Amino acid sequence: MHKWICMACDYIYDPEAGDPDSGIPPGTPFEDIPADWICPNCGVGKDLFEPYG
Repeated sequence: MHKWICMACDYIYDPEAGDPDSGIPPGTPFEDIPADWICPNCGVGKDLFEPYG
């Protein structure tokens, strides 16, 4: 599973950690996150994330 980076604020989504505060459990690939999920740091949508590393 690849990490993804927010191009607006550099937040890194790590699938191994998920985003439990937003209801995304650990082990969730970025592709499986709902389309309406937003960056927990700055609030932009998934479309502003790019693969990281």
